Amino acid sequence: MNEFFRGIVAFEEYLGPIFIQVSETFSPKRKEELFDFLKKLPTDLQFFTELRHPTWFGNEEISNELFTALKELNIGAVITDTAGRRDCAHMHLAMPKTFIRDVGNSLHATDFTRIDQWVNRMKYWLDKGIEELYFFMHMHDEATSPELTVYLVDKMNKELGLDLIKPKFITEQKDLFT
Repeated sequence: MNEFFRGIVAFEEYLGPIFIQVSETFSPKRKEELFDFLKKLPTDLQFFTELRHPTWFGNEEISNELFTALKELNIGAVITDTAGRRDCAHMHLAMPKTFIRDVGNSLHATDFTRIDQWVNRMKYWLDKGIEELYFFMHMHDEATSPELTVYLVDKMNKELGLDLIKPKFITEQKDLFT
């Protein structure tokens, strides 16, 4: 861990939040192990953790304990939007920052609908004073991620009054060594 942290702090002002992802089999039975680990993290870096085991969200007492611990530790909970897992799209903010992990479906029509809904949610949060918002988009077939990213950026620029730069598509294959 020390080597990892030494490596990433070299990013300096370009370092965003650190995304901690545990296995989807990591259940609340191991919550003390998780909480102990999170307590040992450096406090001068921003962390968001992604939990995907359904029990974290299906039991109100467990959810409340999780989000209370995260708030006390100033660690965010990743909001995961993936088809078939609405429980992970929990909408809980443990701090005035959020990290959304959007897993697309290779440009299925629902990808665009979900992006529209996210932009509406982001507008709501920005209007309510959220300080930082991170949106991580990917798909099982990453070849289509740039196209959906362009859609997201266009939508955010229009609806949120931003001036984000879109990915640019390279149409000409260049030789690696020229």
